[in-house]
Formats: sequence, C-alpha cells, structure tokens
Amino acid sequence: MKKIKRILAILGAIILAGLYISTIVCALSSNENYMDMLMASIYATVIIPVLIWAYSFVYKMVKKNHEQKED
Repeated sequence: MKKIKRILAILGAIILAGLYISTIVCALSSNENYMDMLMASIYATVIIPVLIWAYSFVYKMVKKNHEQKED
C-alpha cells in the first residue's frame, strides 16, 4: 500500500506541475480563447488538489468507521 501511495503522490505532483505550466502558457498565449483556457487551468489547479484531499479524507473516515464496526 505504501508503494501505491508513493506512486500516486508522484503522479499528482506531475499533474500539478503540468497544470502550472499550462497556466503560464495560457497566460502568455495570444490565442483568441486564451482567457477561457487560462480560467479553466487556474480552476483545475485549485479544484483538483482540493478534490484529492477530500477523497483521501473521506476514505480515511470510512476506513476508520469500518474498522471500528469490525472490533
């Protein structure tokens, strides 16, 4: 389980780095839709880590409750 968590953490860090890079590229882009792309990138940069934290928090709570019911 530790190995899986480590791999997922590295994958999450890579995804976040990609989002930061895409935010910079969108901000400097001269594309006609750059503002929409920039807002989507900023939104994803904030929302994805919050969702990952929330999922892990709920998983820990459910796992803890399940273990208490078994005892």
